[in-house]
Amino acid sequence: MKKIRNVIRKHRVESESMASVCVGQVRYAPAKSLWLIAMYAGAAYGAFAYMQLQAVLLFVAATGLVLLFGHSLGSHRKLIHNSFACPKWLEYLLVWLGVQVGLAGPIGLLRQHELRDYAQRQRDCHPYLKHGAGFWRDAWWQLHCDLVLDHPPAIRIERRIAGDEFYRFLERSWMLQQLPLAVLFYLWGGWAFVCWGVCARIAAGVTGHWLIGYFAHNHGELAYEIQDAAVQGRNIRWTSLLTMGESWHNNHHAFPHSAKLGLAEGEWDPGWWALRVLEHFGLVRDLQLPDRVENKNGLDRCRFRPFLENLWW
Repeated sequence: MKKIRNVIRKHRVESESMASVCVGQVRYAPAKSLWLIAMYAGAAYGAFAYMQLQAVLLFVAATGLVLLFGHSLGSHRKLIHNSFACPKWLEYLLVWLGVQVGLAGPIGLLRQHELRDYAQRQRDCHPYLKHGAGFWRDAWWQLHCDLVLDHPPAIRIERRIAGDEFYRFLERSWMLQQLPLAVLFYLWGGWAFVCWGVCARIAAGVTGHWLIGYFAHNHGELAYEIQDAAVQGRNIRWTSLLTMGESWHNNHHAFPHSAKLGLAEGEWDPGWWALRVLEHFGLVRDLQLPDRVENKNGLDRCRFRPFLENLWW
């Protein structure tokens, strides 16, 4: 029972009589937009002024590191879904690496995930919450705007996270958390390393996060279906390695607390591979799998749809 209690999340969305996830306004978010534009500018300057092999290799290595250990393991599989157990110091390290992706602070990221998760399982929700406004409009909305619902549902974040001083510190200073790496990269390789190791990494991570979100909610393989849900997650096979397994989104919608996202043979999941390595060295334990009853999410097995039937074009 203790293991089960550790899996079931205590933070949840509480639906109120007047709450709605359908009615609201998409508004320009200056801080969010200017942050990303600054990263694009730094990346473009780096590509123009510092096209160096060492800097490009740093970009590849740093991006892979924060996407694997930060976003996939730290922010998503641990902070949001608590799909494995680990020492507190390792949890903090993984979540800090997740902040390095440049999306948001840990509490804000969790709050937005809980809202989307709740909204997508209703019979309908705002196009912003289901990536349903078309490619270019969704890009503008997700990367430069926020949704302000007229009557938003109340979101409760469990005290273990909302009351944690380290997470509260990261929430207040998530943009400034880029400074330690920026200083390190500058001392190591000058402005070339800063442009490629910080700006280009953030630009790629934030833009890639949106791209996968868009396609994984609109195009791809559908093996499971959540009954009466406004949105069905989709599996995007060809990006599984680039996303560290996060593109098996149909699997994830079906089994949200599973630490393993690639479920079928050939569904490559680098995040799961990393967890198994950490488990081998005794750093993580209690890895949750889809066969646990509490992992099921009101799904029915669908007819497997061949990949060519779901190509985005």
